[in-house]
Amino acid sequence: MPEAKKRLGVVGFGNMGSSIALGVRSFFEVCVFDKDKRKLSDKQGLKSENLLEDLINNSYAVILAVKPQDFDMLLNEIKPFVKDKLIISIAAGITTGYIEKALREARVVRAMPNIAVKISAAETSLAKGRSAKDEDLSFAKELFGLLGKVWVLKEEMVDAATAISGSGPAYIYYDMEANNLDALHLPVERKNEYIQRLKQAALKVGFDPKMAFDLAICTVASSIELLVRTGSTALGLRKMITSAGGTTEAAVKVLSMNGSWAEAALAARKRAQELSKQE
Repeated sequence: MPEAKKRLGVVGFGNMGSSIALGVRSFFEVCVFDKDKRKLSDKQGLKSENLLEDLINNSYAVILAVKPQDFDMLLNEIKPFVKDKLIISIAAGITTGYIEKALREARVVRAMPNIAVKISAAETSLAKGRSAKDEDLSFAKELFGLLGKVWVLKEEMVDAATAISGSGPAYIYYDMEANNLDALHLPVERKNEYIQRLKQAALKVGFDPKMAFDLAICTVASSIELLVRTGSTALGLRKMITSAGGTTEAAVKVLSMNGSWAEAALAARKRAQELSKQE
């Protein structure tokens, strides 16, 4: 377990940022910031800061949980005072090298949790930046380990993981919508079929057989558990993770034309690469 009550700063209190903050608050002193103060109206007892500088200066580590289109503005804003702070980014398609170039002295780890972070059953892919220390990666593993399963990958595989654990729940929800399936009464045979289809997709985007199977079985289990525990519909959750112009939208377009899950995953990975901000 992480050291008791280290202070964790979270910038961005949307779906992912709020889920992370609320999911780890028993283990850290969590403090949040969002420019849209309306999002902080239901912070459920979490502390907040009015100034980004205060949040960063007073935190052991800072999670950047803003949308990719807002990321450059945020990097520019925090650049004067990050110093050698541990920065953990969950922004899709933005490499550690890109962040390191912008922030210079910061120690950077990239994390890609999926939607099941909402129930602390996420799959999170981690990649260590060149500036980060081994203990920084260990801290990130412990942190996201509180929120589900953690995979440490080479950064060039993060886009592939996004296509499986990030967009993969949408493949499952799409099939459940199309066939009017209920998560509470989903046949075991159907679950096993989902695992095999997602494993094949993971193999297609470059994972070895063991990793492909592990990713598939965990993603299927957490996706279905999320439906059951939240009482949401497959359509509702699929829409939640399908942002305009994003990786999941690219995958769903393939599925809508009767493409396979492997073809959908290839489209998702390609879109992630297109969106990527490199060094």
